[in-house]
Amino acid sequence: MYKSALPLTLSATILAFCAWSGSAQAQATRTWVSGVGDDANPCSRTAPCKTFAGAISKTAAGGEIDALDPGGFGAVTITKAITIDGGGGQVAGILGATTNGINVAAGATDIVTLRNIQLNGAGTGLIGISYTSGLGLIVEHCNISGFQAGTATGINVTTAASANLTVHDTYITHNGNGVRLVPTAGAVAGGFRDVRVEANSATGFLLGAASAALIDQASVLLNATGITVNAGGTLFLGNSEVLGNGTGVNVVLGGTANSYKTNEINGNGSDVNGTLNVIPLK
Repeated sequence: MYKSALPLTLSATILAFCAWSGSAQAQATRTWVSGVGDDANPCSRTAPCKTFAGAISKTAAGGEIDALDPGGFGAVTITKAITIDGGGGQVAGILGATTNGINVAAGATDIVTLRNIQLNGAGTGLIGISYTSGLGLIVEHCNISGFQAGTATGINVTTAASANLTVHDTYITHNGNGVRLVPTAGAVAGGFRDVRVEANSATGFLLGAASAALIDQASVLLNATGITVNAGGTLFLGNSEVLGNGTGVNVVLGGTANSYKTNEINGNGSDVNGTLNVIPLK
């Protein structure tokens, strides 16, 4: 019995090791997608996947998905720290008709970066980027448009714990709302630089309770309302233009809005509704 049991035990050990090894190799630090890829591939540079959703399961936490060439890479849900980069100088798109483009539901210590991505709601999309959990979300060099179903939103933050949103060099246009910071619990801090929020049918920037936003070098143009600061929200606005909106800045009683003397707020139906604290430069 001993002689027959030993090979069986050895075989089981080898099988277990192979299974572990295959699982470990299944996730790479860097993976690739291509417009002519296939999600059955390992998502390597020479055998790329077709969609972001196909690549994310093969990418290790903290890793990166890169686009090799132009393509439509599909909606994706992100539950771990990761970077998705559509690549500079090409069109890496996500069509989010009747749905969300990207759902960020990451862990409490996770940082997610989205870069060089075009999100198109095709007029019926719900949310371009929905951020419900995670420590931080960074959005760089992206275009978000066409999320117009009802009061659909380009970037919607509804986190239930303290979180950070950073948006840089991004266009958010022709949606219901541009950006909404409306945490359900905890607090949200948003930083926006070189962001153009234009022609959204509701509000360009909407700050809810327990949210604070630094908006710098932004263009807030042709929205029904440029910026709304609700009770418990705080705005820091500098080096920006708020022009051609129905209402430029709407400050609800209990909200705090600070404008540094480097802003151009005029040409709106009503430039300011509520109290806008004008902070002199020192």
